[in-house]
Amino acid sequence: MCGYGLCFTVVCTEGPGLRCEDAGRRKLVAFALIHVSDMYQTISIVAFLVTIGALLLNCIISPCKECWRHPLKKLIHLFTMLFIEQKLSPAGVLRKLVYLLALLCFVVLAFTGFYPTLVLGEHISGYLVMVHATFAPVFAICLAILAVIWARNSRLVGSDWPWFQRFVQRVTLVKSTGEETAPESIGLGQKISFWLIIFLALPLALSIVLSMFPIAGTYWQELLLEIHRYTALVFAIAVIVHLYLIIRCKTNE
Repeated sequence: MCGYGLCFTVVCTEGPGLRCEDAGRRKLVAFALIHVSDMYQTISIVAFLVTIGALLLNCIISPCKECWRHPLKKLIHLFTMLFIEQKLSPAGVLRKLVYLLALLCFVVLAFTGFYPTLVLGEHISGYLVMVHATFAPVFAICLAILAVIWARNSRLVGSDWPWFQRFVQRVTLVKSTGEETAPESIGLGQKISFWLIIFLALPLALSIVLSMFPIAGTYWQELLLEIHRYTALVFAIAVIVHLYLIIRCKTNE
């Protein structure tokens, strides 16, 4: 129950038709949203630094055996991945073009979305908003196409289960009682990160699309904005991990 002072303030601010408990709850949530919004810059910087540090630590603990053999050749090989191979079928060419377009859109959206917040310490505005809004629908279409094209190859199969079982055993400190098989962790990581990207794309897109329609008040507009920002942060980290695993897989070839 709220006190008389709070009730009086809420009734005067929100109107006599709103219950005191509901108004007080909204004010508490709004207060929490303000703090969450203020902490977004710090949380984003820490999240990106932790992700980069974890990937570097993975390179040290589990180094790529083929990465340091002919490093210049490996760099050239990675650069040529951006081109369309002549041996590809029409479906392969389409798949490659869609992937490259999605990658370009991600770079543009990440720059226009995170640069004002992380570097300038302000919200996105001006020309950055227009560029962001232009590339966003193209990126959404590319993700939908990639989800259809890669869904079959990225599905989890029975051979992936031992990895999950071993992970649970390590977390719960339970010793294994049977023979352990070692699935391809990089390939499994690509599958998990791929599906994480696809599932995060839904709230990422819906949160900003719903905010464009006059169906939500100021409170819900702010909530949708925070959902979009924090979903974009997790989405960007998932894409970085996915690209890292793809690069490691290609350098081992």
